[in-house]
Amino acid sequence: MANAASGMAVNDDCKLKFLELKAKRTYRFIVFKIDEKLKQVIVEKVGEPALSYDDFAASLPTNECRYAIYDFDFVTEENCQKSKIFFIAWSPDTSRVRSKMLYASSKDRFKRELDGIQVELQATDPTEMGLDVIRGRAN
Repeated sequence: MANAASGMAVNDDCKLKFLELKAKRTYRFIVFKIDEKLKQVIVEKVGEPALSYDDFAASLPTNECRYAIYDFDFVTEENCQKSKIFFIAWSPDTSRVRSKMLYASSKDRFKRELDGIQVELQATDPTEMGLDVIRGRAN
């Protein structure tokens, strides 16, 4: 179950919460973290559907890496209501080098466990994952 490159397993709760977001739209976002003691990716926080993008951005720590899923709703130029599921690899410049390496080496395996990601973003500061960036990548 563990990834040979990083040794990180993926807790089943991560997959269950992602499926709930994707199929039932139970959450607006999910923030995941690597628990180094357990050697696995776990769910750190879920955001209710009524929460905004600002609530999501505020839930990411300023100096620690995280993985996140954000369900972005938007209206197309043809006036169609759509949504895209974003995977965000949050790796702020101020985080520990060891942490950045751990998250980078575990990312691909973790993403493979979450079937249905439509857009991927890598962000090292809030401007790289701002709402304008999200909107631009959704269309």
